[in-house]
Formats: sequence, structure tokens, C-alpha cells
Amino acid sequence: MSEAPQENASGRIYNPYLGIAGVLLGAALATFLGRLLSVGIADLRGALHLDFDAASWIGTSYNMGLMFIGPFSVYLGGLLGPRRVLLACAAIFSVLCAFMPFATHYSLLITLLVLAGLAAGTFYPLSLSFILRNIPQRYALYGIAAYAVDIVVSTHIAHSYEGWFMTSLSWRWIFWTDACLTPLMMIFVYLGIAPQPLPQPKPGQPTPSWRGFLYFSLGAAMVFGALDQGQRLDWWSSRTFVALFVTGIFLVVCAAVRHFLLPNPLINFPFIRRRNPLLMAFVLVFFRFMLLSAVVVVPSYLASVQSYNNQEVGPVLLWLAIPQIFAGLFAVYLLGRIDNRIILGSGFALMGLGCLMNASLSSAWSGTNFMTSQLVLALGEGLAFNGLVGSLILDILNSGAMSRGIDLLTFSGFFQTIRLLGGEIGSTFMQHFLQTREQFHSNIVGLHVQAGSPATNERIAGLTAAMGAQASTHDVALGRASDLLALTVRKQAFTLAITDCFLLLACASVACLVIISFLEPLKVQYKQLLASLKAQRA
Repeated sequence: MSEAPQENASGRIYNPYLGIAGVLLGAALATFLGRLLSVGIADLRGALHLDFDAASWIGTSYNMGLMFIGPFSVYLGGLLGPRRVLLACAAIFSVLCAFMPFATHYSLLITLLVLAGLAAGTFYPLSLSFILRNIPQRYALYGIAAYAVDIVVSTHIAHSYEGWFMTSLSWRWIFWTDACLTPLMMIFVYLGIAPQPLPQPKPGQPTPSWRGFLYFSLGAAMVFGALDQGQRLDWWSSRTFVALFVTGIFLVVCAAVRHFLLPNPLINFPFIRRRNPLLMAFVLVFFRFMLLSAVVVVPSYLASVQSYNNQEVGPVLLWLAIPQIFAGLFAVYLLGRIDNRIILGSGFALMGLGCLMNASLSSAWSGTNFMTSQLVLALGEGLAFNGLVGSLILDILNSGAMSRGIDLLTFSGFFQTIRLLGGEIGSTFMQHFLQTREQFHSNIVGLHVQAGSPATNERIAGLTAAMGAQASTHDVALGRASDLLALTVRKQAFTLAITDCFLLLACASVACLVIISFLEPLKVQYKQLLASLKAQRA
């Protein structure tokens, strides 16, 4: 990890810090577009005149592209080098984002979204490996903080930003935001990442093959799409779901069989089959699941029960970026002084505590009622994600993989796959759990709201009297009163289901703490690394 600017054979000087800024910006842009597509799906439906089923494939198509190219980035990065891949994909991504609002046909829009996902999906796996190999070791902790802020904070600003441009600009800025910022990323990459010669296979070494990557990437993307659409398609009763899921699993198995029969020199599976990387993969899945508390569960409650729009939901989430930044910096400070597992566990404990605080909500809660619990969650997210990224980097440092580019690419590709696929599994399970619990509570509450019962008649009579002044006849007032009572039942059932979601997330944090307790202690912690570097400078 060199601190000095790099100079190539032609004498051109490249500043690796600009390269780091470029890959961080790229990772944020890829994440941000996905969040905007999710948050702004209702506005896209209206602008593009799409029904619910057609619009549901907008986010799925983009994320399937991300999922496909994640593992394949290992092949591309090892074969062509990060500079060539990032510059080409960033240019394609920027052009696609600029033209997507003008797609006149639904099939064309979906095709462009898939291509955009394929281009943007290279940003994330290549970013971490480049940062690790180019940032000086004494600044590694600051790199961790920047990387964590880059990924986590971008997920919390989408509601506010989408609400603002829908009010002041146009829905087209869902795409144009990335189209405008990606050229800046390209400038940073061009000035900060030195070109590398194309690798030549060593004598007797197997020739790199793209087939195994293609099988696995395509299979993972199809499984992702099946999970993303499963709830809407009613799972195994849908031929589309069955075709996607079964075919995806078959391709993943084919990729595994091919790798063991014909090992690929661009991937090193034994490096990630160690105890700590496998356990931290589960921790990453749990973190993505816990993150749903802030980015999905709370907005769902506010939108469904309190009828908040994105502009009103935004402030509830936006301010969390500030405590997350401070928590991240505090986590970086602690990483240089105590065991990384303590920081990681403390973060998940705080996230679980925040979920327990939210589990006491009622249908009368508004955005301000979440302030304290959201603060606890934000602090937990900052500690947990910085602790997780710090643990991953510390494992790489202890393994000696910093000088082995293939190991770094394998590591990054593996965790990109886990980040996307594991996050989708958690999101899919949460959607299914929320719907199931809402149906359960609706049935239970409905048992106490039966037609003809004294309590129901009394409530209907009161609502009818309240509606009398606004209705032309008694029958109209009675109909409106019945609708209001049904709406009250639905709101109460949804509130109880949201409470169950928070309790589930709290239980997930406890399960993750158990996994963290099984992480092996690493011989070299950041405090030893920093002390060694300080002694060398002295």
C-alpha cells in the first residue's frame, strides 16, 4: 500500500487518493440509484403509466444486473484491471441513466435498467479491493470510515432527495442524478488509477475461463429475481417463480461442479472458506436485515398508517446521517484501541435495543415519536458497519492477502454476492412476514368487530352521527362510517404487524451476537498495526 503518487512508464503521475474517491463515489452511486428506484416507484408508475405488476420489475431488473455482474467482476477485474473496467462501465452507466427517462416502451426501459445494473455492479466489488491495495496502512481506519459512510448514509437520504426533486424538478432526476455525477467518478478514476498491463498466464497455469463465472452470475441473478418477485407472484404457484428459481439453482450447481473439475486461476475459494470470512458473511446478512428497520419498516408504517409521503418520511431518516457519521468516527477511534469484535457486538446490541424501543409503538405514533429509537439505531448502525468493515479488512491484513490481487478480488466478489443476495433474502422474508402477521392480526381484531355486536353497533352509530353533517342521506353516512371502521381495523392490524417486525429484528440482533462470539480472535489488531507503523516512522 503505497502513499506516494504512482508513475507509469510514460511518466504520467496518478494520485491513488483520487482513485479512492472515484471508487467510493461509484459504490455510492450504484447504491443510490437502487434506493431511488425503490423509494420513487409510485412516482415512476404514474409518470410511465404502468400498472403495479409491470412497475414491480423496474427495481428487480436493475438489481438483477447488479447481482449478475458482482461475481463476474472478479473475472473482469483480474483479466483487464480495475481502471479499464471502471472507466468503460462508468461511461456506459452514465449514458444509460441519461437516456432512460426517454424510453418510450416498457421493454426498452427494462433492458436499459438491466444494462445499467450490469455497468454499476462493477463499482462495488472493485472499490474495496482498490482501496485496500492503495491506501497507506496508517490511514486504513479512515478508509474504513469513509467506505462505511459512503454505503450506509446513502441509503438514508433517498426519501428526502426523491421528495425534493419530485416537488421542485421532475421524476427524471431518479436517473439523471447518477448521469450527472458518474462523469466526476470517471475523472477521479482516470487521474487516480494507473493503467496496468494485461496479465499473461504463467507457463503451466490454467487459462482463465469466463464460463464458470457466467453460470454462477446468471444463476445468482435468476435466484435474486425469483426472491424479489416471489411475494407478488405467490411463490410456488407461479410458473415464473419456479422457472427463475429452479434454473438459477441449477446454474449455480453447474458453476460449482465446473470449478472443482476445472479450477479457475482468477478465483481462490480456499481463501474464503476460512472460519472468520464465513461467519462475517452471516454477520453481513444480519446487518442488511437489521438495516430494514430504518429504511423499510419505519417508512412502511408512516406511509400506511399515517399517510406520509416521501417528502414527509425523508426528515425522519435524513437526520440519522449525522449520528451515523459520529458513531462511525467513534468506531474508527475504538478500532485502534480495542478488539474489533467488541465494537461489532456493541453496534448490533444498540440496533437490537432500538428495535425493542420501536416495538412499543401504537397507531398514534408519528415521525417525531421515532426520534429517540432512531438515534439509538443510527448509533448502532454506525458502530456495526464500521466494525464489520474493519473486521473484514483486519482479516485480510492478518491473512497476508494484501499482496495477492486474486485473493482480494475473490474476497470482494464473494462479499458483494453476499451483500446483494443476503440482503434480498432478508428483504423478501420481511415482506412475507409483514404480510402474514398483518393477515393474522386482521383476523384476530376482526373477531372483536362483528356485525350486530353491541360494541360494533355503538361505534358505527357514533361514526354515522359524525358523518351525518357531510352526507346527503343516512345510508350514505352509514356507508362512510362502515368504511372508516374497516380502515381503523386495517391500521390497527398493520401497526401490530409492524410491532412484530421490530421484535423479529431484535431477536435477529441477539442471534447475530451469538455468531460474533464465535469469531476467532486475530493475532494482529489495529492497535498493534498502528504501533508498528509509528515505530517504523520513528
